[in-house]
Amino acid sequence: MKKLSVVLAMGLAALATHAVAQPAPYPSKPIRLVIGFAPGGAADYVARAMSDSFSKALGQPVVVDNKPGNGSSIAADIVAKAPADGYTLLIASPSSISVNPALNPKLSYKPSDLLPVTKMTTSPLVLAVNPATGIRSVPELIAAAKKEPGKLNYSTSGNGSAPHLGAALFTLLTGAQITHVPYRGGALAVQSVMAGDTQLTFGTSPSVLPQAGSGGRLRAIAVSTRERSPLVPDLPGMKEAGLPEYNIEFWYGMFVPAGTPPAVVKKIYDATISAMQQPSVKAALAREGTEVSLSSSPEQFNSFLTEDGKFWVNLVKSANVKVE
Repeated sequence: MKKLSVVLAMGLAALATHAVAQPAPYPSKPIRLVIGFAPGGAADYVARAMSDSFSKALGQPVVVDNKPGNGSSIAADIVAKAPADGYTLLIASPSSISVNPALNPKLSYKPSDLLPVTKMTTSPLVLAVNPATGIRSVPELIAAAKKEPGKLNYSTSGNGSAPHLGAALFTLLTGAQITHVPYRGGALAVQSVMAGDTQLTFGTSPSVLPQAGSGGRLRAIAVSTRERSPLVPDLPGMKEAGLPEYNIEFWYGMFVPAGTPPAVVKKIYDATISAMQQPSVKAALAREGTEVSLSSSPEQFNSFLTEDGKFWVNLVKSANVKVE
């Protein structure tokens, strides 16, 4: 009987040890949401608009962490190298997923190091100028740029960003010579136009529109989509503005480190979808010219990225965009 008691005790101890070793159900601690641009830009706005609802859906605090620099590659690299446990997430645009790898093959991460979860938003860029330029339309901008080649400067949120590619396509199609001035985020780029340090930007809607109202310090003159956008109905599309070949729309999406367990990816996907579908989140983004646009599954988002990446890489090559 004594021997049996010892065996039972040992068995119970082993079971207890095994139970203690089991990982806590995900998520069991705060989650870090990394974005590659400075506060005040579009990515920051999207993250902060949905973070409260995202936190409630996951049942854990969500900390938005701005890591600007290198066209958002710094943030992508941080997440690519983070543990694949679902506690370090990335909100990214085409910049860090498609454009930067095409511009710089020596990046310290590969797009395959990041696992797509879902697309979150889509919106046009907004072409805006400093009112002091006197420019009121796309034809006037082209004329001014051709009259004094290289005199006009355009600001962007960094090399390889969507605003950079938006301007690159514009110069490719028009032959206008405009000088690129990159900044570490959309808010800084817009501030430079308002201050007159640069004269124009192809900015994201949340960065530009609040400054471009009546009596604003920016003058919005067109959106980057071929047709008028219902998100910014008062501005002409590029076809109406005289450039029917021009069409750019950009997105933001959720990513995790490659190797993240499927069950964890599923929880992050479900929580992102829940947060982005909240009426308050949709309304907040719509006010800034951004539309909620969700993938039906992580697999569908991955398929979208395969095709979307071809567009951005072809644009990089056609416009001869370089890392400056």
